Amino acid sequence: MKIAVVLYNLGGPDKIEDVQPFLFNLFNDPMIIGVPTPLRWLLAKIISRRRAPIAKEIYKYLGGGSPLLENTRKQAEALELELKTQGDNEFRVFVAMRYWHPTAYEVALKIKSYKPDQIILMPLYPQYSTTTVGSFLNVWRKVVKRVDLDCITKSICCYPREQGFISPISEFIKSSLKNIGEDKKTRILFSAHGLPKKIVDKGDPYQWQVEQSAQAIVEDISIDGLDWVNCYQSRVGPLEWIGPSTEEEIRRAGREKLAVIVVPLAFVSEHSETLVELDIEYKLIADKANVIEYTRAPTVSLDKKFIKSLAKIVLLSLSNTRGICSGSPGQLCPKRWKKCPASQAQVF
Repeated sequence: MKIAVVLYNLGGPDKIEDVQPFLFNLFNDPMIIGVPTPLRWLLAKIISRRRAPIAKEIYKYLGGGSPLLENTRKQAEALELELKTQGDNEFRVFVAMRYWHPTAYEVALKIKSYKPDQIILMPLYPQYSTTTVGSFLNVWRKVVKRVDLDCITKSICCYPREQGFISPISEFIKSSLKNIGEDKKTRILFSAHGLPKKIVDKGDPYQWQVEQSAQAIVEDISIDGLDWVNCYQSRVGPLEWIGPSTEEEIRRAGREKLAVIVVPLAFVSEHSETLVELDIEYKLIADKANVIEYTRAPTVSLDKKFIKSLAKIVLLSLSNTRGICSGSPGQLCPKRWKKCPASQAQVF
C-alpha cells in the first residue's frame, strides 16, 4: 500500500521581500481574524503593512529568512527513513506550509501524481488549536476538491503527551538543573505561543493541551518540589490573551532572584520565535531583570525519540477507522473542549 504523509507547519518567509506577503497570508486566514472576507482582506493588508518593518528586523537576525522550511524538510527526511523500516507499506513524506511555500495546493498536486492509497496529515504542532491544525485542515479540504484528489485521508490532530516528544525535553531539563547547581534556585518556564482568550473561551483545547504537555514533562522529570509554570509568548494586537506572559514570568523570576530554564513547549523546530524571541529578546529582558542564569531548551527537532514517535503515530493512524485522531487511542480532550476535532471525526 502506498502512503503519502503530509508533514505540515506554519511556514515562514524565504527572504526579506517575502515578509509582508507572508504576514498578509497569515492575517487573511479566517481562523486568525474571524470577520467577513472583504473586511478581513482589508485588515490583513493594513496589519501586514504595519508589522512588516518589525518582522523584517527579526528575520535579519536569521539571515533574511526563516529556517523553518529547511528544518521541516530534514524532519521529513528522517521520518520517511524511519517509516521505511516499518512493515511492507511504501511511504513518501511531503512537506507543506500553511502560510508560505510549498502550499497545501502545491503539495496536493504532487500527491495526486504519486497516486497513494491513503494520505496521513501529520502536524508539527504537538497541541491542537483551531488556529493551527484546524486552519490547515480547512484549507486541505478545499484544495483536494480543487485538484480532484480523491483518496482516503486521515489526520493526526495532536500528541501533547507523546513520550517521544516529552522525554527529550525532560532529559534536557534534568541535565540543565545539574549544570546550574543546587545552590541556585531555578524555575522552569514552559513557554508556548499565545492565543487570544476568546478563542479558548469558545472551546479551543489548545491551552488545556499545553498544560497537559507541561504536566507530562514534570511527571517524567520526577523531582520533588520542582518549581515550574506555564506561560505564553508572542502576543500581538489589542485583544486579551491567555497568560501569564513569558515576559512577566521572566521579570518575576528576576525579582525572586531565580535562575530560569525556558522551554519552548509548542514548537518542535527552531525558527524566529525560538532563535530571536527567546534567545535574543527574552534573554535581554532576563539580563535587565537580574535573572541569575538564563537557559533555553532546544526544540526536539531531529531527536531520534521524537521522529520514532511521529512514525509510531502515523502507523497507528493507518488502522484507525476515524478520520481524525490524537496520538493516543481514543479522544484525549474532555468533552467541555467542544472544538476538539476528534469528538466529531469521520474519514474525509
